[in-house]
Amino acid sequence: MVVPVKTLIAAKTRLAAHAGPHRAALAVAIACDTVSAALACPDVARVIVVTGDPVPAEALAAIGAHVVPDPEAGLNAALRAGGAEAVRLAPGGPVGALQADLPALRPAELSVVLDCATDFDQAFLPDAAEIGTTFYGVRPGVPFRPRFGGESRARHLGSGAKELTPDGVPSVRRDVDTPSDLEEALALGVGRYTAEVVTTMRGPSA
Repeated sequence: MVVPVKTLIAAKTRLAAHAGPHRAALAVAIACDTVSAALACPDVARVIVVTGDPVPAEALAAIGAHVVPDPEAGLNAALRAGGAEAVRLAPGGPVGALQADLPALRPAELSVVLDCATDFDQAFLPDAAEIGTTFYGVRPGVPFRPRFGGESRARHLGSGAKELTPDGVPSVRRDVDTPSDLEEALALGVGRYTAEVVTTMRGPSA
């Protein structure tokens, strides 16, 4: 599974006012919870993190991610670089991509999505808003051509990828960009890294 992680200066800017001085720590924590959950999924052989920032790189490597440098040519270029590394490490395996901002991610729900994806050459899962994409994957030997960013649901549909619609996978669809997204993720139940930072953000009186 390939997970792209932005440099901290560019990460979670829409949460800046909400998170204040904790924005960078929150971004790292969310990525750590996403990667931890993916690593705990029995259908995920490894997680390849693509990043150009040494801070999340160190944190994510410490929890078991295989970290490769970001070519610094945009989100999808980063994903393709990670996909190439995935093929190098396991030439006969499928390749998947997951957004790094899924702090409530449940391994069992990710398994459901991955199982559904095996029926198609290329497939994707839309985000909770049904505008973006949280997961994209291809079968072994199929070109890995992610189209993340902005209105990526429409782009993935236009590319011929199958839209997955399994029930009961809200944690795989709940990406976090805004304060309201974060509140919805908290309601689902976030991982320990995000929970710790949110507790610090809210202070002792929370």
